[in-house]
Amino acid sequence: MRYTPSRLAELDGSYRLLKAPAVNAPAAQRDPAVIDRVSEMLSTIEREGMPAVLRYAKELDGWERSDVEVGAAELRGSGDDLTPQLRAALELGADRTGRFARAQRAHLVDFETELAPGLVTGHRYVPVERVGAYLPAGRFPLLAGAFMTVGVAKAAGVPTTLACTPPRKDGKPDPAVLYAAHLSGVDRSYVLGGVQALAAMAFGLLGEQPVDMLVGAGNAFVAEAKRQLFGTVAIDLLAGPSEVAVLADATADPRLVAADLLGQAEHGKDSPAALVTTSQRLGEMVIAEVDRQLETLSTRDIAGPAWRDFGSVTWARDAATAVALMDDLAPEHLEIQTGDDDYYLGALRNYGSIFLGRWSTVAYSDKGMAGTNHVLPTAGGAKHSAGLSVSRFLKPLTYQRVTREATPAAAEAVEVISEYEGMAAHRATATLRLAEHHA
Repeated sequence: MRYTPSRLAELDGSYRLLKAPAVNAPAAQRDPAVIDRVSEMLSTIEREGMPAVLRYAKELDGWERSDVEVGAAELRGSGDDLTPQLRAALELGADRTGRFARAQRAHLVDFETELAPGLVTGHRYVPVERVGAYLPAGRFPLLAGAFMTVGVAKAAGVPTTLACTPPRKDGKPDPAVLYAAHLSGVDRSYVLGGVQALAAMAFGLLGEQPVDMLVGAGNAFVAEAKRQLFGTVAIDLLAGPSEVAVLADATADPRLVAADLLGQAEHGKDSPAALVTTSQRLGEMVIAEVDRQLETLSTRDIAGPAWRDFGSVTWARDAATAVALMDDLAPEHLEIQTGDDDYYLGALRNYGSIFLGRWSTVAYSDKGMAGTNHVLPTAGGAKHSAGLSVSRFLKPLTYQRVTREATPAAAEAVEVISEYEGMAAHRATATLRLAEHHA
């Protein structure tokens, strides 16, 4: 997440950095060592198959068994040992995310229209057939990941969903991650982590046909594996590290702003957190408040370096400048805490997901409570792409039906265009139909 001076040159003098990032490089820069390692692993797995998958699983995750599938009974019972409070929270998240996805699906409708007498066209939304989801379970198991990937795919009508999650240090899958996958309707799940998990699903090494699409968040190796596998399969998007930005004015509470910035900074030491504010005093208060909250934060060893190296606070002269700065930033998560949130909602164009008002926070979406998807574009990707949604799992397949009545106008135009292009076979397909029409 960086400002681009060339795009903002016209704003010179209308904004000022109150806190600049300490690291002068993109947070999500690609590591050549990661690229080379992932390439080597994918080539080996594609060549050697499941033995290579199991070898990497043992080397990287300490998985000793040859069976990586979670049985149906184990999956159903994965929530048995969870606290009632955690079970209830997961069930609420699965319900809300599923309801929002089903509402989205209901608004994506098939249609048909007659462009000219006898020329009927339309499209049908057809779900992809097989989806593989990666469910992280490292230092911070992202429990809502299954809701956003498996659950939304099921709401779209995907017939088969697979899920892979890495083992914990005790050699077992995280039961809460499994229970979230179960609530989301996963068909089959496996204890596999990282590159080997994505490769096994993409190459069809798990007793299933290869998946058509890979989805889900992960570390740099997971993101790079998705990038290299794109083309072999579809992917949702290349996401990470997690980002947050807050646009606030003098009415905002500096404690909430600071807490929300740190709430995403704790995802990783390279997670950017940015504040753009029209109040210089608020900006200075937030900087001080972040430092104060870091003193007692249990994850300050992560959030602290992230804030130091990739955090920024920028004062903007007015609302229009704040919008221009934020649209150039194009953050993954964007919180609006101002006296006129509706103005910013209407004016802003580039963000993964927006959170309006002091009562909204990114964490609600992270954990599935807001219903919206948390798999979102990062590193400026929101300038051209949206986040994962039910529509990503649907193919709007077009069709056309041409009758005898519509043939002359279409065929004669195709003859003319094909003649100019020099494509004789194209011209013949129209000429033959014209001849039959006139016979």
